[in-house]
Amino acid sequence: MEIIEYEDKYLDAVRDLLTELSDYIVSIDKDNLEQTHEEYWEKMALVDLKDVNDNNGKCYLAIDDNKVVGLIMGIIPLYSDVDYLDYKCPKRGRITELIVSKNTRAKGVGSMLMEKMQEYFKSLGCEYVLVDVFAYNDLAIDFYHKKGYHARMHTDIKKL
Repeated sequence: MEIIEYEDKYLDAVRDLLTELSDYIVSIDKDNLEQTHEEYWEKMALVDLKDVNDNNGKCYLAIDDNKVVGLIMGIIPLYSDVDYLDYKCPKRGRITELIVSKNTRAKGVGSMLMEKMQEYFKSLGCEYVLVDVFAYNDLAIDFYHKKGYHARMHTDIKKL
């Protein structure tokens, strides 16, 4: 198993992993609001990789036996002109995607990817790492909690 930086030759594998995650999120969405649109496979990876490129980010891939079995994407977003009014604004990285293929989970791949991204953020002076997790994704929430993450914000939803 090795962790490498994204290379264009792996674009279709990234598309496949993002689609696998999206389909999983759709399957656990109790509100039935999520969808994997027919254009998702073609477009989403390009959107995410542009976000990485535009925000001083990285995309790392877990490669096992010449196959991509996981990925992590992270960015270092800028604060807005008024964020300082109610926030101390420490430098932080944001994990935007973390996916390990279904057949590879529980083998330490997610931990390896997290460590690599955290090292990158730390090397650029980040003090914190943020990650948003879909509220119904109990597996991911448990994973992040075991890694020392905790909830800071909470969003509630009500159907009218």
